[in-house]
Amino acid sequence: MPATALEEFCGSTFWNLSLLQRADPDLPVCFEQTVLVWAPLGFLWLCAPLHLAVLCTKATPNKHLSKLYLCKQIVVGLLFLTAIASLAVTLGEDYNPTRDPATTVRNPGIFYANPVLFALSWILLLLCQEGLRRRKGAVDSATLFLFWLILVLCDVFPFQTLLREALSLDETVDEMGKKKSLDLPRFCLFYISFGLELIALVLSAFGDVPREAEELVKKNPEVGAPFLSRITFNWFNSMVLNGFKRPLVQEDMWELSEAESTLQISQKFQQIMQTELKAARTRIQTKLRKRGMKKTSTVQGEVLPNGRQNGLGKGVSQDVLVMEEKGDETDKTKEKEKKKKEDKAEYPEAWLISTLATTFKRVLWESAFLKLLTDLLSFVSPQLLKLLISFTTDKSIYTWTGYVYAVLLFLVTIFQSLFLQQYFQRCFVLGMKVRTALTAAVYKKALVVSNDARKESTVGETVNLMSADAQRFNDVANFIHLLWSCPMQIVLAIAFLWIELGPAVLAGLAVMVLMVPINGVLATKSRTLQVKNMKYKDKRMKIMNEMLNGIKILKLYAWEPSFQNQVMGIREQELGVMRKFAYLSSVSTFVFSCAPALVSLATFAVFVSVDSENVLDAGKAFTSISLFNILRFPLAFLPMLIASMVQVLLKNTHTHTQIQTYIVSLDIKPGRLVAVVGVVGSGKSSLISAMLGEMHSTKGFVNVQGSVAFVPQQAWIQNATLRDNILFGSPVQETRFQATLEACALMPDLELLPGGVHTEIGEKGINLSGGQKQRVSLARAVYSKADVYLLDDPLSAVDSHVGKHLFDEVVGRRGLLKDKTRILVTHGVSFLPYVDEIVVLKNGCVSEVGSYQNLKDSKGAFSEFLNTYAKEDGKKNTGERETEKKKKATRKTLIKLLSINQSCRINQSCSALLIFICRFFFSLSLYLSPSTQVKFSVYLQYLRSMGWCYTSMVFLVYFIQNVAFIGQNLWLSDWTNDAVEYYNMTYPNWKRDTRIGVFGALGMAQGLFVFLGTLLLANGSINASRILHSQLLKNILRVPMVFFDTTPSGRVVNRFAKSFRSWIMCFLGVLGTLFAICLATPIFTAIIIPLAVIYYFVQRFYVATSRQLRRLDSVSRSPIYSHFGETMSGLSVIRAYGHQDRFLKHNEKVIDENLKSVYPWVVSNRWLAIRLEFLGNLVVFFSAMLAVISRDTLDSGLVGLSISYALNVTQTLNWLVRMTSELETNIVAVERISEYTKLENEADWVSGQRPSEKWPEAGRLRFENYKVRYRPELDLVLHGITCNIESTEKIGIVGRTGAGKSSLTNCLFRIIEAAEGRILIDGIDIASLGLHDLRSRLTIIPQDPVLFSGTLRMNLDPFETFSDEEIWGVLELSHLKDYVGGLQEGLNHEVSEGGENLSVGQRQLLCLARALLRKSRILILDEATAAVDLETDDLIQTTIRQEFAHCTVLTIAHRLHSILDSNRVMVLDAGKIVEFDSPSTLFNQQGHFYSMAKDAGITTVDSTVLDSTSF
Repeated sequence: MPATALEEFCGSTFWNLSLLQRADPDLPVCFEQTVLVWAPLGFLWLCAPLHLAVLCTKATPNKHLSKLYLCKQIVVGLLFLTAIASLAVTLGEDYNPTRDPATTVRNPGIFYANPVLFALSWILLLLCQEGLRRRKGAVDSATLFLFWLILVLCDVFPFQTLLREALSLDETVDEMGKKKSLDLPRFCLFYISFGLELIALVLSAFGDVPREAEELVKKNPEVGAPFLSRITFNWFNSMVLNGFKRPLVQEDMWELSEAESTLQISQKFQQIMQTELKAARTRIQTKLRKRGMKKTSTVQGEVLPNGRQNGLGKGVSQDVLVMEEKGDETDKTKEKEKKKKEDKAEYPEAWLISTLATTFKRVLWESAFLKLLTDLLSFVSPQLLKLLISFTTDKSIYTWTGYVYAVLLFLVTIFQSLFLQQYFQRCFVLGMKVRTALTAAVYKKALVVSNDARKESTVGETVNLMSADAQRFNDVANFIHLLWSCPMQIVLAIAFLWIELGPAVLAGLAVMVLMVPINGVLATKSRTLQVKNMKYKDKRMKIMNEMLNGIKILKLYAWEPSFQNQVMGIREQELGVMRKFAYLSSVSTFVFSCAPALVSLATFAVFVSVDSENVLDAGKAFTSISLFNILRFPLAFLPMLIASMVQVLLKNTHTHTQIQTYIVSLDIKPGRLVAVVGVVGSGKSSLISAMLGEMHSTKGFVNVQGSVAFVPQQAWIQNATLRDNILFGSPVQETRFQATLEACALMPDLELLPGGVHTEIGEKGINLSGGQKQRVSLARAVYSKADVYLLDDPLSAVDSHVGKHLFDEVVGRRGLLKDKTRILVTHGVSFLPYVDEIVVLKNGCVSEVGSYQNLKDSKGAFSEFLNTYAKEDGKKNTGERETEKKKKATRKTLIKLLSINQSCRINQSCSALLIFICRFFFSLSLYLSPSTQVKFSVYLQYLRSMGWCYTSMVFLVYFIQNVAFIGQNLWLSDWTNDAVEYYNMTYPNWKRDTRIGVFGALGMAQGLFVFLGTLLLANGSINASRILHSQLLKNILRVPMVFFDTTPSGRVVNRFAKSFRSWIMCFLGVLGTLFAICLATPIFTAIIIPLAVIYYFVQRFYVATSRQLRRLDSVSRSPIYSHFGETMSGLSVIRAYGHQDRFLKHNEKVIDENLKSVYPWVVSNRWLAIRLEFLGNLVVFFSAMLAVISRDTLDSGLVGLSISYALNVTQTLNWLVRMTSELETNIVAVERISEYTKLENEADWVSGQRPSEKWPEAGRLRFENYKVRYRPELDLVLHGITCNIESTEKIGIVGRTGAGKSSLTNCLFRIIEAAEGRILIDGIDIASLGLHDLRSRLTIIPQDPVLFSGTLRMNLDPFETFSDEEIWGVLELSHLKDYVGGLQEGLNHEVSEGGENLSVGQRQLLCLARALLRKSRILILDEATAAVDLETDDLIQTTIRQEFAHCTVLTIAHRLHSILDSNRVMVLDAGKIVEFDSPSTLFNQQGHFYSMAKDAGITTVDSTVLDSTSF
């Protein structure tokens, strides 16, 4: 509508500029009646369809009418009445019968149009509010709140106009020269409407939570948060308050909304992934067809004649696998390379990014829009700053203009803050969702990944894929929009700078562009150093982990110094790289610090030099500096972001698998018990895997009828209760459960477990013995009521009498599974006569099948096997001849199965997990200590480690740098005043050069001081790191076993140094800003105090909550990875039972638990940022307002300085709080290290009394009333052991589980110290010797053959004291010479972590070689052959008889056969010696030893006892 038409419509002037060009400005009445009325109403009509759509749907739930809803409707109803009243007033005025007929002047059209428009709008609003009430899950409307806000803001102008008119009635006259009268009806109606609108605005700020949603809102306040609360994150206040009052726990975390739950995210991602993958595969097929390539397909198993598919593929993902036959090595390598290239070409790529983009497209678009608004607003501030500076310079500008600029600047910064925080919120939530989707997808894939593909990568690598790589995607998702935002900011900044400074801007830009390649080179170098550092760190962490896993071995062999030196050596290399990295970072920091100074220097120097007319004024200078500040971030960030994107895009790995094929034909009838036997490596476990579908068949098929239960060779135990481990997702049937416990001999264990069946079992069954784990694993299978039972040697880990019980009660002909099909892999010869059929495997093929008697008579491979290992013929069923008395004795001994002490178990299985548990509770106690704030003494300790010289220098240097920064800006502010001083005068060259020179010098000084500070801090932090790490390592190797901790200090301590530097810089930066503002406007000091108080409280609240949320995040994140690791290790069991879905659901549950603390942490950052930015915006507002107030006394340079500083303070305040939080988080590491370095140590490694070089010469042992307990508060484990063992005697030590056999060896090595009594070796009390003097003179072949990653030579001789000849000699004696000789590197062959690339038998033989190398006079065999097959056992026993004939040998054994040739046998029971004599004497006494021998199937000992001369 043109202006003239509008003026006619209004009856007054539409726009009159002269109204604004005066000291008390106003807007024309027509403008107020049209634009300011129609704009908000237009917004309402545009948004109305969104709300009305709900009313059009058929099924609308009948919701409760809340008080708030009724109030809103009443207010709108009253507004409708005011509109009708306004129309009535107009009609009354124009058509009043009493009106003078001569008067032709009627009210203008606007007086009719506006009331009608308002009336219709209020009716529409009533409908909108009803629609909102009916909408599911809605508590308020953002559009309606914004409508009320815009309406009230627009009505502010007529409000003041009418008020001013009313106040100046006496002074104003109309066109006729009469005094203007007050239009009272309209005046009253407007103010009534305005009051109602204000009430409506206030009401719309509250959320209308329906009754049915109240419970949900309690669980998740965000659901019930209104718009205003959502944009300011006020709904989060209660969490912050809680976190401040007391430590938060997982129960305090709110429920996730449905959209944030793992199930929703995962489902959506999976659906889109399938579509994208299909499209990617189609693309690849098209590409391959064009190339003329044929895609090879993997054989997925043949279809059976009855149409059923082979069971091999069950639950297993058919990955692209490379199948290879055994053949010539060179051919294989060439073939492999060829396959690799082909396979890579055949693999669909580039589907992941598009899947993620499609899945989360809404969040991406929303955040992109918000980012665009934020970026555009960031360019408004410099323009407003320019206007403010010109306002202070030009005194002719009206004062109200300055106030408008100040308010506008405040509003722009407020909106910028709101948009920015909403953008960040969406980006971080997007990152969280991306990580969740990928974690869930990796887990789902892991459940179906083929067994062969699984072997290609370790569990650790897969967990890494889940954590590190998913995290990388998360990080990129957070900053993805910077890819387009950075270039846009650069272009806009350059455009605005060109307007300010013309071509001179190119000089500054050139400096910035030059910085990019310098930064690029530094980043590349840094990345190289980081990779190098990571290698050292991984190497060190690997050794540390292995040391802690095998700490008992290190202590037994007295190898700690060797490993300590190894770790320290790697640590030194690592610190060397760190130092280089720190120097490089210093250069980078120097460049980054100098950049703004150099850029402004180059620009201003060129600007004033090219033309003498160009004078630098405050407007140009400070606007340019603000623009350069905007430009700094995108130029620095863009190269880093591109590098991150490249890394993410390169995350595409592909698996190639090598398979060796065997030919097996086997048919097993239902209901039969079949034993599978064969030597090590004959393929027994592979056969079971094939039956489970865990191996790929290249030919033929496997068909298993019915459901399957599987008991693996190494029991897989979940971190759950004992009951849950046995039930394994099946429903509870108490009778069946009790019968299972009885049959699996678990009832006696339950009596000793603290919580019975509800006892929580640690990860990997840490608080159960090996035998108990195996029985729980068996009980799981028994309870499952499957049709087919695959038992992979479950009886080897239990004592012989328990093994017999399990065989009779579970597996055998009278057992619970008697009617089921059972396939039992076993090494136990004694069970073979009682099975239906025996399958003998040899070299991966079935060599014989038949009954026990038939195979024995056939004189084939089985007969040889028996003759080698069985010590007697014609065994009869001893179970049938057992007397009732014997049964009672067995039952009695079963009661003691778990009397094994808690600490004893700790000693037996001191794995990384136990260490982790200790560390976890220890750190938890630290976190939950009454003083949740870190003590100041810890900071002092760190500074002391750095060195006081370094510390004081760092503070001084950073202070001087800050002084230089303020000095430079004050110089610039003074420089800009030259424009006023030399107005219309020639600017002297000397003055110009001085200005440029000092400005540049101060800029360079800043850079140099930052460089110096960073350098000093880097050196200091490396010093601190070295000191703290060596203290920790030194102490940790000397503490008793229970207190071991795996905290690697290096990384955390260095992170601390980084946050320390940032904190100092931020702190000094904030002080500098406040100083500059106070310098410009001294009155600002009055505002600082209230702002500082608010800031302090916000910071304290945030830091307390943030720290606890981060703790909860790390505590709840570890179950994701431990559950994943648990799943991977028990994959075959999970797939055998078909429980993939249950585990998927559990994975979703643990991820959700983690998200419950991650999401609040993300929100807490936004909660803080919005408050701090608001504080920063207040600083900007007050500095601008005070500049306007004091404009007569201020020069423009100081105004520019003050406001440009204030504009930067927001970011600095934010960083200061973030850094304070970071500092506290990182200093906790120092606190923990400090705690660990104060732990109590073992006895000294070397004491004042040193034994002779040849000690012990004879090898005599004497125990005198020896008593021991693991910890002071626990019961005795050994109760007064007294015995004499003569030189070269061979002693067998036997006893039920928990009798104290292992404790006896621990005492010999002083792993545990005596409570009373003493042990004498060759007459010397071992308590008087240093631990290393004692331990290095004894030799042990431990129960678990522990190897460390490194060479074979290192594993045998870590101190390098023996020659190669001696080592080859012992390898020959331990039957490993041929094997090691056949290896390419020989003695330098790399042993993988834990010796994984060697068989258990080979590992045990290596332990034997270690013992042979030591040549000590006392040898202890701690159940050394319990875990190996009979063949290896035989080799070990033969070597020991021959090579240790001159030694005193103590043998702890499960297998009684191995100690029947001992001189004497010691029988332990409940920590006491109950029998101690020769085997034959003890057998004839028919006591404890006799009953154990009977259980093991030994009928006589005479035939096996060897004459002592045979040693």
